[in-house]
Amino acid sequence: MTQVPANHWTPGMKSPNPKGRPPGPSKQQALLRRMLDEGEEVLDAVLAKAKEGDPASAGLVLSRILPVLKAQGEKVTFDLDPSLPLAAQVEQVLAAIASGQIAPDVGRQIIEAIGTLGNVRALEDLESRLAILEAKEIR
Repeated sequence: MTQVPANHWTPGMKSPNPKGRPPGPSKQQALLRRMLDEGEEVLDAVLAKAKEGDPASAGLVLSRILPVLKAQGEKVTFDLDPSLPLAAQVEQVLAAIASGQIAPDVGRQIIEAIGTLGNVRALEDLESRLAILEAKEIR
């Protein structure tokens, strides 16, 4: 059992601060309000400079207004026989990269996906083998 300090408040105990929190904003809230008020002045100044053509200010404003563009992969087509062993599938991807049918970064993603599929298949195989072993032990 842990030792509770003597000054630790517990329910039902007399309040250590009977007057409670003083009314009005805390020091942190007042500081935040003052910073926000000053922040509006800074924002107005940056917007004014951006309107005047300052590239740094315009870049800052645009980076906050426009969403970040995300790279989108293009659809690719090449011959891939999913019935082949995984190593042969990877070889097909490498051949497609070498022939210029797909970009190297896209090929890497496909090879990683094939590797993940191999891991999932290996896990399924282990689960089925374990189930067979457990069934043998029960008999």
